[in-house]
Amino acid sequence: MSNIIPSAATHQTPVALNHLASVIDLLSRSAAYQKPEQGAGARRWQMTKSFAGRAYSGAKSMLAFIGLAAMGGLMRLPVLGGEGLFEPAAEVSGPIQPAVETPVEREQRVVTEFIAKRYRVSEAAVSSYVAAAYRAGEQYSVDPLLILAVVAVESRYNPVAESTVGAKGLMQVIPKYHLDKLEDHGGEHALLEPEVNIQVGTQILREYQRRFRDTETALQAYAGAFDEPTSQYANKVFAERARLEILRRQAKKQQSV
Repeated sequence: MSNIIPSAATHQTPVALNHLASVIDLLSRSAAYQKPEQGAGARRWQMTKSFAGRAYSGAKSMLAFIGLAAMGGLMRLPVLGGEGLFEPAAEVSGPIQPAVETPVEREQRVVTEFIAKRYRVSEAAVSSYVAAAYRAGEQYSVDPLLILAVVAVESRYNPVAESTVGAKGLMQVIPKYHLDKLEDHGGEHALLEPEVNIQVGTQILREYQRRFRDTETALQAYAGAFDEPTSQYANKVFAERARLEILRRQAKKQQSV
């Protein structure tokens, strides 16, 4: 059995024209055997005969054209078992699922939103500071929330802040005391870059933690208030860190739900 299946339009059109051709052919043959009349009747006869001849010739030409077109269409028609009669349906993978936040990403987002509102700083800028704090915290084994708390107390998230004693940037690093740490970053001017400032400030804080083995004392030393008896600076940092710690716990609770 042939694999070629002609369409309905291709099959029906030639049949209709074949009926038309039969009628025209019968009219032409019957006209050829009739005896022509004289005068006006003869002229009418000649006109009828001429019209019938032209119609017959036109019909034959049309049939030939449609026949060729039909054959061409059948030749182009795909066969069953090969490409198939229809184009394959596009694969539907279902609705696009939103990206799932990791616990750390959720924590950073919650912290970023809180800081941006509390200190009225661009959320996009704070997001980069928070990400830098988490990277530095992982590199130097320091809690990133402690780093962000120092930033809040030192500069209130102003990356170009500068004190009267020359401390610069987010974590208010005094460059003349830490030139060795700035060599790899291009020198003193690099402290105004948030990423560099957080990296260097975290490195300094970690050194104090190792030296004194106590975070409170390390913070007092960081602020240059080692002998201050009330630990006022450290208490401010701890209070800010406590606010951020609440957000961290909330983010973890949401993740578990």
